[in-house]
Amino acid sequence: MNRRGTTLWEVRTPDKFFAVKVGYPTEAHPWTALAPGREIAVLRQLTSEAHFSGTWEHGTWGAQPWRSGVSLYELWTPHRAEPAPQPDLQEVLSCVAALANLHRKRWIHGDIQPAHLILGRAGTFLIDLALAQGGQIPDSLDFAYRGCLVHYEAPEIARSVLQNGFAIPTRESDVYALGSSLFISVTGRRHVAYPDDADRRDQRKAIADGPNRSVEIPGPLGPLIGAMMLRRPSERPTATEVCRELPRVL
Repeated sequence: MNRRGTTLWEVRTPDKFFAVKVGYPTEAHPWTALAPGREIAVLRQLTSEAHFSGTWEHGTWGAQPWRSGVSLYELWTPHRAEPAPQPDLQEVLSCVAALANLHRKRWIHGDIQPAHLILGRAGTFLIDLALAQGGQIPDSLDFAYRGCLVHYEAPEIARSVLQNGFAIPTRESDVYALGSSLFISVTGRRHVAYPDDADRRDQRKAIADGPNRSVEIPGPLGPLIGAMMLRRPSERPTATEVCRELPRVL
């Protein structure tokens, strides 16, 4: 797969599967050349699993264990049909717990989106940690955080990128991104309305200025997502608080 400055292979060895990423610069995002190497530097601080990395003539490469499963957006395809069954709140809990676990380790993901939530038999994994913040990254692999996939950015992140060209991701912006990921996965709609052909700056301006779409999801999931996507960061629940609340409504 080739996607926004990264080529990805699923590689089989005699006893394991690896995700091998090779980064290269793009005109819009030259930092993607460093992303695979930076992600391995993050993973080495979070897990004791086998990781490998290096450089090539156009950037860096990295190999990590392959996470088997289905992305949240793909898994919830039936919920975007009519009539739609209610989402499984255990699946919601597994996604929130993965984020809460990362936050307990004092890391911030910075790039949460439905494609980065993988649900499988071995559990739920948050993948694609190239933009994560929280530990020491070698200067040769580091780069400024300039936002993530805009559809899931919190208002304060979009506003900062527009004003300064960069932002500082937080636990609160992670929670917002997870809420917007749950919202689009169950409804098929972005958390803020803007034209499909809007350029990135106009998308960010719509997110920064608001308003959000109303969260009209039946059952307990609607109010929960609404709380995660509150526009003021200080008013959002933490991932741990969401984990505590979910078992009460299961």
